[in-house]
Amino acid sequence: MSLLEADAAAVTPLPRQSTGKRLADRAFWVVLFVSFGVAVVGLVALLWYVFDTGWPAFGGRLWRRFPSLDPEIAGARSAVFGTIWVLGITAALAVPIGIGAAVYLEEFASHDRWYTRWIALNIQNLAGVPSIVYGILGLAFIARGPLGLGPTVLTGGMILALLVLPIVIIASREAIRAVPPSIRDGSLALGATRLQTVRRQLLPAAIPGIATGVILALSRAIGEAAPLIMIGAFTYVPFNPTRLDSKFTVLPIQIFDWIGRPQEGFTQLAAAACILLLIILLFMNALAIWLRNRYQQRW
Repeated sequence: MSLLEADAAAVTPLPRQSTGKRLADRAFWVVLFVSFGVAVVGLVALLWYVFDTGWPAFGGRLWRRFPSLDPEIAGARSAVFGTIWVLGITAALAVPIGIGAAVYLEEFASHDRWYTRWIALNIQNLAGVPSIVYGILGLAFIARGPLGLGPTVLTGGMILALLVLPIVIIASREAIRAVPPSIRDGSLALGATRLQTVRRQLLPAAIPGIATGVILALSRAIGEAAPLIMIGAFTYVPFNPTRLDSKFTVLPIQIFDWIGRPQEGFTQLAAAACILLLIILLFMNALAIWLRNRYQQRW
């Protein structure tokens, strides 16, 4: 037997898929595409309804006028400014604490310790907890209970900071972990301390990923209404917040209030506020994508 014939005889042919397995694969893909189509059609129909209903009421009146019992003169100025205040407090609390926790867990904590693994596991679990649970927690310990801050801007910002903090920590850890170990080792080999390495090498290299995660986390916070309803955020606020202890409302709560009123004008205002909220969310997500593509480094 020749060498080529021996090689051909040694090659084992691949087993063919059974007819039943091929049918199961095709059925899976059919179900997948049908489910995807139903989701897309539902989303398009919802967006069409929102824009068709709210576009006539969308305009400068929406963010220039305060809420009113008359839909012809009502606006969402206090909700827009309340959203800005709450989001600013959320970012001021969640971003430094989240990044600091991520740096500690990745660079300073002992990975072989049980409590480090326990902390990391609980952070991942907290990222999936329903937002209403954070509202109950905030009502028991922040709005009432030990702190007793009441339904103020600071309370809303603290609750939403707790809500997005696990997301910020996870995103920051992934961004720091994506930096090649050679950069860290090279900095330490040249005599830099671990803190100097983190401050001058790791964090600047991980900023694009951290910024993307932070913006996406804040995008989730801006659309939350359930935890703020739990602490008693007001649905009618005819003034802008001026201090941390001011009463407040936000766009999701204002939409929730308008959609429950029987007048058609309030339904149009609610849809217009949804359009404004969608524009803000799309802008924040586009900013996250731009930051990732603009400053991402290829290692």
